[in-house]
Amino acid sequence: MMAASAGAGGVGFRVIGVFKLVGASLLAMAGLGAFRLMGRDLGTSAEHLVDRLHLDPENRLIHAALAGIPGVEPGRLRLIGVGTIVYALLYMVEGVGLLLRKRWAGYLVVVITASLLPIELVELARKLTAIRALVLGVNLAILVYLVVELIRERRGEALPAGAAAPTNLR
Repeated sequence: MMAASAGAGGVGFRVIGVFKLVGASLLAMAGLGAFRLMGRDLGTSAEHLVDRLHLDPENRLIHAALAGIPGVEPGRLRLIGVGTIVYALLYMVEGVGLLLRKRWAGYLVVVITASLLPIELVELARKLTAIRALVLGVNLAILVYLVVELIRERRGEALPAGAAAPTNLR
């Protein structure tokens, strides 16, 4: 049985679960968007999006993104779409499992998050940006929190005073 902080009273598990579900939704939209772009002129579509969002096309980041788009081939776009949808499904499984207080979901998030840390570290070393550092920091915080809670649960530590016993943990 999971400890209260990882089960019925586990606000952290719920927050991470919601975070995963929001991420799954965003990834699914991005993946579906990649499929919608197949067969279209990507450069024109991207310029239209920049215009509709009132972004500055002369911004160096926007300009760099727009410059790389015409080189994306349909096969690569399909691969990006499939990969993004698969990743969205994985996020969804993690999020639902955490919200349902399933022990396996905590372990799944730990394994997947830990396995992706080397890639994040390489990317951060390749180019240090605030976004990459933030993503790494959030993932490390999630990883440490879940590892601590899962260790507590394995040790069978007592519930904090006033906490309700978990009811639906398998």
